[in-house]
Amino acid sequence: MSTAIKPPFTKETALAKVKAAEDAWNTKDPERVSLAYTPDSVWRNRDEFFQGREAIQKFLKRKWEKELDYKLMKELWCYTDNRISVRFEYEWRDARSGQWMRTHGNEHWEFDEEGLMRRRDMSANDYPIEESERRYL
Repeated sequence: MSTAIKPPFTKETALAKVKAAEDAWNTKDPERVSLAYTPDSVWRNRDEFFQGREAIQKFLKRKWEKELDYKLMKELWCYTDNRISVRFEYEWRDARSGQWMRTHGNEHWEFDEEGLMRRRDMSANDYPIEESERRYL
């Protein structure tokens, strides 16, 4: 996610920030992704609460060890001066069972003045799909 894009956001910069986040997460590189967050960034991811880049990296490593063939789409929902909300959808194959899944959710982001995300609040639901039902290849 590009930190060159700083608040206050316009429609164009908010769209660019969302696209940068989508691109970064699709690399599945925990270190690269974590650099878009403040060193003390606060996260809620479903029912997990944690803080800091090291915790973010550990979480993402664990996530992508479980969620194979991960492919994400993010869409801008709304924005204000230093906040962006997105809806997202992603597909993945469970490492243990091989079952394909689709996840739908929402995220609320808050940024510092340098464009680093200092807060991420995420809610999501998963459901099984057939491989033939995949939308993101």
